[in-house]
Amino acid sequence: MTETSDNGTVCELSGPHDAPVLVLIHGLGLNRHVWQWHETELSARYRVLNYDLYGHGDSARPPTKPSLSLFSAQLHDLLNLHAIDKCALVGFSLGGMINRRFALDHADRVTALAILNSPHERSPEAQRLVENRAAQTAAGGPGATLDATIERWFTPEFRTTQLDIIEQVRQWVLANDPVSYTQCRQVLAKGVVELIRPQPPITKPTLVVTCENDSGSTPAMSHAIAAEIAGAQTEIIPRLQHMGLVEEPAKFTRPLLHFLDQALS
Repeated sequence: MTETSDNGTVCELSGPHDAPVLVLIHGLGLNRHVWQWHETELSARYRVLNYDLYGHGDSARPPTKPSLSLFSAQLHDLLNLHAIDKCALVGFSLGGMINRRFALDHADRVTALAILNSPHERSPEAQRLVENRAAQTAAGGPGATLDATIERWFTPEFRTTQLDIIEQVRQWVLANDPVSYTQCRQVLAKGVVELIRPQPPITKPTLVVTCENDSGSTPAMSHAIAAEIAGAQTEIIPRLQHMGLVEEPAKFTRPLLHFLDQALS
């Protein structure tokens, strides 16, 4: 069932009422529907809360300038609304930054973290590149760099054979409000700095996953994230790029369920 909270957040709850709660946090320019290829299996075992970030999908625009702290507060409000005391957080890309921010802000509410294809400390050259992309978006809106984005996100084979999915993803991105999207892209570009070597450190059971050919959330970044969280596990999916969770969903759902079943048992 789809609900809209008082702060304009649109969400859906599925799965057994008495099961541990799992929250899904999508990435920049996307929406809660990016989890459609995973949610059936996840909700067979867990109570799944899936929602649209401010400025994305069906949710309201951000009430203030977007930041990781604002998105952390959005999630906090959503958990309180549904009387969810504790939950595991699965975040993709920007969502993997938000779930880390939330774990720092509200450690007592988190049971486990899964950080998927999420960036970490960048070289000066890579940092300039992402900031330049954010600036291009400010000048031309969500469509300004979309062709290049699709090329970074999906393998050539998928782009030429799965045209319906590629078009669906394109429409998700283009549907974003230009101002909100630009501001959120700046969060993706600059917000990672506050997550590097966090103090106090994150101590929750953590799985960090990325794809072998993800140029923006590289294997080296995933290993670096895991190195800063005691006991964290790392998994690198061969061959795929940034949107591997859409291209080959099972390669994400299987290790995710294995991790959650261990962490939440």
